Amino acid sequence: MEKVKTYKRFSLNDNVLDLADLKFLPRWVILVIDLIIIITSLLASHLLILGLEVNHYKVFPLGYVFLFILAVNVLFMYIFKTYLGVIRHSTFVDLFKIFLANLCCVLTIVAINYSYFLIANKKIVLIPFLGLYFAISCLFLFVFRLCVKGFFNIIKENKRSNSKRKIYILGDDVTSVAIAQVILSNPNLPFDIRGFISYHDKRLNVKLLDRKVVAKSKFINNLKNGINEVSSVLVIKEALQKEELDFWVNIFLEYNLKIYKAPALQKLRTNDIVNQINRIQIEDLLNRKQIKLDNLEIRKRHFQKTVLVTGGAGSIGNEIVRQVALLNPMQIIILDQSETPLYETELEMRETYPHINFKFVLADISNYSRLEPLFKKYNFSMVYHAAAYKHVPIVEDNPHEAVLVNVMGTKNLALLANKYGVNRFVMVSTDKAVNPTNVMGASKRVAELFVQSLQNLQGNTTKFITTRFGNVLGSNGSVIPHFRKQIEKGGPVTITHPEIVRYFMTIAEACELVLNAGTMGMGGEIYVFDMGEPVKILDLAKRMIKLSGFEPDIDIKIVYTGLRPGEKLYEELLSDDTRTLPTSHEKIMISKDPSMEFEKIDELTDRIIGFSKKEEKQEIVRILKIIVKEFKSNNSIYESLDK
Repeated sequence: MEKVKTYKRFSLNDNVLDLADLKFLPRWVILVIDLIIIITSLLASHLLILGLEVNHYKVFPLGYVFLFILAVNVLFMYIFKTYLGVIRHSTFVDLFKIFLANLCCVLTIVAINYSYFLIANKKIVLIPFLGLYFAISCLFLFVFRLCVKGFFNIIKENKRSNSKRKIYILGDDVTSVAIAQVILSNPNLPFDIRGFISYHDKRLNVKLLDRKVVAKSKFINNLKNGINEVSSVLVIKEALQKEELDFWVNIFLEYNLKIYKAPALQKLRTNDIVNQINRIQIEDLLNRKQIKLDNLEIRKRHFQKTVLVTGGAGSIGNEIVRQVALLNPMQIIILDQSETPLYETELEMRETYPHINFKFVLADISNYSRLEPLFKKYNFSMVYHAAAYKHVPIVEDNPHEAVLVNVMGTKNLALLANKYGVNRFVMVSTDKAVNPTNVMGASKRVAELFVQSLQNLQGNTTKFITTRFGNVLGSNGSVIPHFRKQIEKGGPVTITHPEIVRYFMTIAEACELVLNAGTMGMGGEIYVFDMGEPVKILDLAKRMIKLSGFEPDIDIKIVYTGLRPGEKLYEELLSDDTRTLPTSHEKIMISKDPSMEFEKIDELTDRIIGFSKKEEKQEIVRILKIIVKEFKSNNSIYESLDK
């Protein structure tokens, strides 16, 4: 691909002498320049008086009178220190000092003039001449300082402009202009705005903020012809539909333009804009319009309630805690078995939400006797169960641990929720539980079945709800942070298969789904989210490489490593024989998956837990396949159990 030429404009900084870096002139030089200016003012006033055909008084020779006026003026300049200021940094105070010095000079001469008149009945100087001299000398001294100040400002701005990134702003609407005004008013930002790119093809002959507006088609044609005067483009992501953003990003990446993003105008903080304009990330391109929450109902469910969040130090659990904290609960109990992340979560939450009563519990959910005192003590109203083992290859090698945490841990929590009358129990599941090809997905499907089975148990008052979604952007161990680290190291970027695809959603979206489910569920449902179109991981990797300023397979190599044990090419949110029901949210559906009676799933889970305590891997997976009949191992040592 042909590189786009970037044209450089003429710069005053090309001179051998960089005037912006000149040291300050000695004070005596400033005084001499001021003296020359007031001499010029005297001569100009004298010529104007002659032009008016008015004669000077001839009491003393005119030269002596002018010298006396100069001496008095210099005296007051010394008194008011008008020569001490740095001219390029002149302010109103400096100009006011000049005004006072000249005024005192003229008033002194007037006083001497009238005193001499009272003594000798003669005047030395014409009063109109003094008036003209005062006006002209002030004007010349002011203009000199303002011209020097303006000149150095132009030099400084020119130098700063050449050190900044030359950018276009995408858009010519009110928001784009407002963002541009903020950037132009902040000299600390490393951007030199050269113009605006119109969203439309109409030929334009207008300017905004004295910057040109380029029509969409003309801008693209210029790029194709190798003509471009900028290296970067600034986009306001919220002003564009996803399709529009994808179109423009593809154009910019094709022609090696760096892409920056600015926040929406209502989110803009002018005192922190330096930290608000950043390089666009892959998460910005995958993000979709978020769900509209029923905030009133959600707040009612959590206001002044005690909430338990398991796995609260993980990506999903941590975000659930943040969102629940905004709803003014009575208390949030955060439970996790990982000590350091739990400690970091405690520091973050206590700093961010000092008004919320937090309790941080280090515990293993597979330990029933450790969990029961918590249910007995805190009388939970809501339980969000996000604790789980999730990494497919590791869990495939350690199926006993998957069962102890994902199955036994879930069973402990669900049984305690039932026993102690928790109002709502919300389990976080995964799309890997649908038609699973690995132990992790199968263990989560078993957990789903057990949680569902409790709903119709005699005497149950708890609403058991399950949420199921795909990969979460930026979560611990997910593909995007992994790719980002590989790119930062110079590659290679490793992908298991060129055709592998995945669904993605943001952490905030995932947790909004969880909160919605916890509010709208009546019990026994599995909620699934409309994830949109799946993303090809190869395309994702290529885009991330280009967004980082590199060329795929040239600067950063892409290497295929082969599918990992239990991994499949695509994930599903619904089983083959599953039907869905709509909800009040167009993006959320209820999956009507096959269920299992409590007595049966209870007995099977007890059996598999027993084998897990003995670490009998083959028996564990065999029972998983009995419970989850659609579980077919892929690229795994357990494939023989499917025969």
